[in-house]
Amino acid sequence: MPIEIKELHIKINVNENSNPGAKPASSSTTEKDTVADCVEQVMKIIERKKER
Repeated sequence: MPIEIKELHIKINVNENSNPGAKPASSSTTEKDTVADCVEQVMKIIERKKER
C-alpha cells in the first residue's frame, strides 16, 4: 500500500546579515519585494488546491 503525503511543513530560520545593527539603505524595498513574492507563491498554492 503506497503512502500519500498530503501536507509537508518545513520550518527554517534565516539570518540575512551577521551584524544586526547594519541594514542596507533599500531594506524597505527589499522587504516589499519579498512580501510580494510570498503572496504570489501563496496565491499559486491556493489556485492549485482549487483545481483538485
